[in-house]
Amino acid sequence: MASDLIVVGSVAIDSVETPFGREEESLGGSALYFSAAASLFSPVKVVAVIGEDFPRDAVDFLEGRGVDLTGLITSPGKTFRWKGRYGFDLNEAHTLETHLNVFEDFNPVLTQGQRESEYVFLANIDPEIQLKVLDQVDSPRLVAADTMNFWIEGKPKALKKVIERVDVLVLNEAEARMLSGESNLVKAGKKILEWGPAGVVIKRGEYGVIYFAENHVFSAPAYPLESVFDPTGAGDSFAGGFMGHIAATGDVSTEGLRRAIVYGSAVASFNVEDFSFKRLATVAREDLRDRYAEFRAMTVFEADV
Repeated sequence: MASDLIVVGSVAIDSVETPFGREEESLGGSALYFSAAASLFSPVKVVAVIGEDFPRDAVDFLEGRGVDLTGLITSPGKTFRWKGRYGFDLNEAHTLETHLNVFEDFNPVLTQGQRESEYVFLANIDPEIQLKVLDQVDSPRLVAADTMNFWIEGKPKALKKVIERVDVLVLNEAEARMLSGESNLVKAGKKILEWGPAGVVIKRGEYGVIYFAENHVFSAPAYPLESVFDPTGAGDSFAGGFMGHIAATGDVSTEGLRRAIVYGSAVASFNVEDFSFKRLATVAREDLRDRYAEFRAMTVFEADV
């Protein structure tokens, strides 16, 4: 089945420690978290690089959901590795080790089928690589991009060019403040809008999401959870749910984007319930519909009369 959605990002092997446990040599990376989430709604094409040590059979469930892994290229060497630790503030990861390995030379060249994708997500990678991808895609209907503080500090000019060319920028609140130079998130969102995107999604972890567009602000809460084991990949899972729902419905209206944000939040809430994407691998669409309904029930209130 052909996919209208493509993600270009990283695939990693992670070692993660939180106050609630530890997981060594687990699968991670923005492209995998994104596709595990997005595939609950729509087929996805993945463009990424892995090393010879990567356990391909560990992601077989993705192909069963319609994820196209032909763009997952194996290069000589080891897969990108990340080791991190979280304290009780699960919104902040402390990086202990990073080994780029084969990811250091990642230079995606899209096939014709990949170029024709209607919906494009540029995961958290070097903005110069994001620009190369933008130069290759053929008139996509909607492009969204993620970034991080490393690129905001290290490659601001290239990142600014990316922001000018995408429809939606997705980033967390610390990154929004750093990028805009504004401490207030409303001012930050509005300032980033002035640089070109039609929308800015600011992720706030356990406090939810704020979406800014011209003359429009939408705020959604996070789903209240009793058990949170690992926040790694929560932002990528949110983006996957967000873009997956858009690709599945084709609805890029304001209301469509608002629904996609809530579905993205629902997917992210499942992701953090276990390490790696073990929980996402077991989620069914009925689970998503139920959690979406719970989100809706939590946020509906009567008008004052």
